[in-house]
Amino acid sequence: MDKVLETIAISKIYKNGASTVKAVDNSSFWFSKGEFIALVGPSGSGKTTMLALLAGLLRPTEGNIFIDGIDLVNLSDSERTLFRRQKIGFTFQANNLVPYLTALENVELMLRLNLQFNPQTAAHAKDLLIRLGLEEHLYHFPSQLSGGGQQRVAIARALIHNPTLVLADEPTAALDTERAYQVVEIFSSLIHEQNRTGIMVTHDLRMVEFADRVINMRDGKIVRIISSRDEINQLARIGRQENENN
Repeated sequence: MDKVLETIAISKIYKNGASTVKAVDNSSFWFSKGEFIALVGPSGSGKTTMLALLAGLLRPTEGNIFIDGIDLVNLSDSERTLFRRQKIGFTFQANNLVPYLTALENVELMLRLNLQFNPQTAAHAKDLLIRLGLEEHLYHFPSQLSGGGQQRVAIARALIHNPTLVLADEPTAALDTERAYQVVEIFSSLIHEQNRTGIMVTHDLRMVEFADRVINMRDGKIVRIISSRDEINQLARIGRQENENN
């Protein structure tokens, strides 16, 4: 299987005076096309830092990150910015939609930034939003959409320019259970259908139900990568039980 994403012994080290913190500690893994991965772990485990490294938003202190065979570490800041815009889709917890653009215009914006906007891609943007259940909201502004609606627009924007890697940082954090399930199920389906590689950071173990593999982080280290369907389903059941008890 082709390695779309590969990390080799990456670490991110922060120094504060005499103290040193390894936010990510000597982590190696690889994933292929068509895989949807959940990245889980307690607060402070290094999940968000890991995602920022994979997105090229941070440089690792040590190690290498390859996406489609390109080592992000060897790129200049401007090269990394261009690579990220063309090859990586990113959804943030806060969505970061442009408030004065409609849902459709927010998705089209990514096409325009990548010089991909034309009648065919514009039609694809509309079709993708319809596929995400937003047919009646194409021309609504973000403030006119529910939290789930905004997150679906963000997913469409992350996918529209045909990225190699799609990253999502806590996409369900602000959603109720029903909308959270809907968003992750759609996100997972699109990753599989479009044969992309997707990684989702989540604190909600219930959402791993839709993942092909699960990365478990603790104290900056990857303690386990879970590939067994039975074990992933067991994690999801634990998440549901924890939610019922809270």
